Amino acid sequence: MKANDIRKMAEAELKQKRQELTQELFNLKFQLNTGRLENTGKLGAIRKDIARINTILTESRG
Repeated sequence: MKANDIRKMAEAELKQKRQELTQELFNLKFQLNTGRLENTGKLGAIRKDIARINTILTESRG
């Protein structure tokens, strides 16, 4: 996700998206540990998306 796309979302949408990404990250980590994950680059991309959402949520509060 791009930061501009994230900034266009409402706060409730951002929190919902963060929850979805956190769940997906958990599932990917589980697949990684069981040896079923093929695309390990997806882990980093999801972590960065979560960080972007957290940053924008923090910016909007200030």
